[in-house]
Formats: sequence, C-alpha cells, structure tokens
Amino acid sequence: MKLNMVLRRTRRKRMTNWPIVVTLLLIASGPVATTHPLVDQTKKLAWAHRVDEAQHLVESARSGFQGTTQEWLAAVSWMSRGASFVGRWDLAERYANEALVGSEMLLDTIDLDEDFYLPTALGAAIEVMGKFYARTSRSRAISFFEEQRERYLGTSIEERIQKNYLLLSFEGKPFPKLQTTNILAEQVLDPAILDRKVVLYYFWAHWCGDCRRQEPILERLHQEYSGRGLTIVGPTRLYGYVARGRSAAPSEELEYIEALLSRRHSFKKWMIVPVSKENFLKFGVSSTPTLVLVDRESIVRLYHPGEMSYNELNNAITPLL
Repeated sequence: MKLNMVLRRTRRKRMTNWPIVVTLLLIASGPVATTHPLVDQTKKLAWAHRVDEAQHLVESARSGFQGTTQEWLAAVSWMSRGASFVGRWDLAERYANEALVGSEMLLDTIDLDEDFYLPTALGAAIEVMGKFYARTSRSRAISFFEEQRERYLGTSIEERIQKNYLLLSFEGKPFPKLQTTNILAEQVLDPAILDRKVVLYYFWAHWCGDCRRQEPILERLHQEYSGRGLTIVGPTRLYGYVARGRSAAPSEELEYIEALLSRRHSFKKWMIVPVSKENFLKFGVSSTPTLVLVDRESIVRLYHPGEMSYNELNNAITPLL
C-alpha cells in the first residue's frame, strides 16, 4: 500500500473511511483500532533500534501528508521513542516536540480519547520530552510531568504520565494509602498484616502475558521470604471483559479473576488482591506488571513498570529483610 494513498482526515468521524482491521473489545465505547503502514513500520524500526531507517521512512513520507493528522503524529512519536531508546536525544527531542505541538493543535478540534492514534502520539511525546528534560534537570522534568498530568486528568494517558512522574519522584518517599474498599473474594486487608513488613506490591491484569511470566517468580519469593517478613500484595482492576475480550459485568469478571488465580498458582491462598481502578491511576500503572517495593518503614525503595527477574527482585528485597 502506498503511503500517499492513505485517506487524510482531521476529525474522528471520518474514521468510517478507513478499513477496519481490528476491533477493540477491551473498551466497548472506545475508538476503533486501525492499522496504518507508516505507524506500523516506524514502530517496528523503533523497537529494533534501527533509527536511521525509521527517520528515512518518516521523512520520505512527510510530503504525502498535507496538514497534521493523528496517524502522522503517531509515526513521528514512534520516531522520537526509537531515538530515545538508543540515546539519540537530539532526534528524540525534535520529533517529540513535533508530536507534542501537533497533538495540542488537533485537540482544538477533537477530543483526545475519541481517536485511536492521538493518545499514542501525545502520550509518547510527553514521555520523551520529560525524559529529555531529566537529562539536565530532574526538577524541570518532574514539573513538566506534573503540569501535563493536571492537564490530562481523566484521559487515557493519565496513567502513562503518572508513571513517568513516579519514575523520577517516587523512590525514597512514603508509600501512599492503597484503596482497599474492594478485595477479591472473602479476603480482608488488615493494616496490621503490613505493619513493619517488607511489602512487594504487584500490580497486574488478568489479560497480561507478562504477568503470567512474573507470577512464578513471585511465588518463589513468597516461599523463600514470607517467614522473614516479606508480604506480597497484588492490586488489580476490572476492565469490563474476560477471556478473548468477551464483555462481562463486574461480578462475572471478579469470578473470572478468582478462578484464574486458583488455576494458575496458589496466590489465592496468600496474596491479598485489592480491586480498584483508582490504585492504577494513583500508581501510574499504564504497564503491567508494575512492581513497587516498600521497606519496613513504609518507604518506597523500588518503582518498576514491567517485568523483573528473580535475581533483580531478590537483590532488591534481601537487604530490606
């Protein structure tokens, strides 16, 4: 497919002109997911650290886009991320700034979460710009993320901004109160259970493949260190669906999560599972798993979006026991 044959648009309602490739079942009311060749190819090159090829691809396609579109900005944002992955910060800042300014312009005519690509473009641009600022001024980066977080409260990129803010500011701070109104099954989270304990908070999702790989490691750590003061708490949230994206009421999804834990591991017997969307917002869980390690004084010692190996977690936990 030639890039210059792709239909141009500036408003979400014109999405009906695009061939639908994948329907998002994750959020029934969300925008329809489409694929765009430039975005897909730039993303692949970015992850492969082939930055020069990605830049050539993007710049060769630039003339085919008359005006700023969401798809163009998504490709540009992936170019910025790819450059940041390999430390090419001059390129990363240039393309991130283009994606940021362009996204802000489009927000005059479209709501952020009415489009599939715009949250990707804006979220990535904010992330890369913040990391660029952090190279020379941590305080400037923190202030930038604070400003952007306030600006985009209640949108789909709020968690992503909060994650990047916490990556710079969370470690060494007191662990904030966890929302525990809803606990899986008949479990109860008594504050006394966590008093003077080393606590590993494992934020996870029932659909998350990376979480499945993380869980045997957590079970091993529980077996080895629960007798020495380690407690593992597993906050999760509801997404409105169960297996294969089938829509589900909250009660059905809770039953599904409980059965999943019982089937996969012995977690149900020893891991308390608070269920709350608010926890994911507060702790910036845009990536699952996210791991937060807290010492016996309730001070955050580790904040890590993504998987961790046994050795990485073991090395972080044992000095605190």
